Amino acid sequence: MEPLEIITPVLAICVICLVFLLGRKESRKGERLPPGPTPLPIIGNLMHLNLKNIPASLSKLAQEYGPVYMVYIGPKPTVVLHGYEAVKEALIDQGDKFLGRGPIPIISDVQNGYGILFSNGETWKEMRRFSLMTLRNFGMGKKSIEERVQEEAQCLVEELRKTEAQPFDPSFILSSAACNVICSILFKERFQYHDEKFLFLMGLLNTNFRQINSPWIQIYNLWPKLIRYLPGEHKSFFKRVADVKHFILQKVKEHQESLDQSNPRDYIDCFLSQMEQEKHNPMSNFHLENMAICGSNLFVAGTETTGVTLRYSMLLLMKHPEVQAKVHEEIDRVIGRNQSPSMKDKIKMPYTEAVLNEIQRYINLLPFSMPHTVIQDTKFRQYVIPKGTTVFPSLSSVLYDCKEFPHPEKFDPGHFLDENGSLKKTDYFVPFSLGKRVCIGEGLARMELFLFLTTILQNFSLKPLVEPRELKTQPVVTALLNIPPSFKLCLIPR
Repeated sequence: MEPLEIITPVLAICVICLVFLLGRKESRKGERLPPGPTPLPIIGNLMHLNLKNIPASLSKLAQEYGPVYMVYIGPKPTVVLHGYEAVKEALIDQGDKFLGRGPIPIISDVQNGYGILFSNGETWKEMRRFSLMTLRNFGMGKKSIEERVQEEAQCLVEELRKTEAQPFDPSFILSSAACNVICSILFKERFQYHDEKFLFLMGLLNTNFRQINSPWIQIYNLWPKLIRYLPGEHKSFFKRVADVKHFILQKVKEHQESLDQSNPRDYIDCFLSQMEQEKHNPMSNFHLENMAICGSNLFVAGTETTGVTLRYSMLLLMKHPEVQAKVHEEIDRVIGRNQSPSMKDKIKMPYTEAVLNEIQRYINLLPFSMPHTVIQDTKFRQYVIPKGTTVFPSLSSVLYDCKEFPHPEKFDPGHFLDENGSLKKTDYFVPFSLGKRVCIGEGLARMELFLFLTTILQNFSLKPLVEPRELKTQPVVTALLNIPPSFKLCLIPR
């Protein structure tokens, strides 16, 4: 190879790097951007990040650059907010400016700005308002939804009895119970756990949930415009997303044939009624595509997240048998063995509620919530964050704050109990994020976690297959989500 053929591309790369760094320096000088490590072209600050544990890497950078700093995730500038004060100041005190939803390309690329999770502007406001109103009308936080969850909890226990105290992996059945609650809300129907259509739906949700943390999907999220046209896992991911939408639209078709607008049965009926009211509005957000994506969002947000939290709950209670024993004692004393747990029992069970809070704090399911964006140039402390910049609020830095939670790396329900054994409230308990983009299903999720777990523990003791000290509780994957290790257990009837 001629020397000129080698020198030319090397010089070109050097020029690109120089222009990139000079441009970034001028931008920072003029806009007072937050500080951060110097990025490289194309890959940004990936060399500063441990891709197996990005939250830990970002916490380490916060020690060097402070609670507000900027990193480049690939070519994309991202502001990280570390610690309760910075997160609160952004999402609550300046919540209207940080209201945008930042993209997770593997998801947002197939939702086209629709739905609840990854929409923005008026579409988001209208879909969130409609969904909250509909869920409340059907009893979210009230008795009718509670009865649905109680019914599902009993079905879950009956299915668990079939294990006959033999070792089994609880992953599928716990996610199935959570999925059935969403099915009852969306189309007033629950499925038998081994129904073929239900198994197909669960397979779609489970596979995509596992895949979203895979290295290939993370690469797609870094360079979506390039990877989109290549073969790879993202193609099968998109296919499963389309299959979930098709499943929902089939249910919509059935509802259209029997719709009574004066007596809506579920979320789909309410959406169809709103579509009819706005059928002459060409700008309406109420159309079939938006309905399918809203339904998909509810499935994704309400199935695997609750299922994983319940799975982690079982693991932690086996790891700490003294905690399990205290929960058993409180259930027996407050509820007894002959009636189903209800939400009115919760206020009389501070230890159990403290355990549930500590489980959610400890597992830190979504370390960075969902990404936000600023919807305008925003002065934040002594910096300016340009419009459209992605913002990662570090929930893990709040949930693991060592001043609020002594020994945060330790599982300890005492973090949520005062000296009298009463439940202790804290603003630092933010597993569902905070501000105007707080999780739409927080109330439902809290209800499910309490009713499912107390009903299970009312009927069973959780027995590990190894000594409790040998159980591993650290997540096997830490990226967008913290995924617990697989395990088996035996359920011993009480």
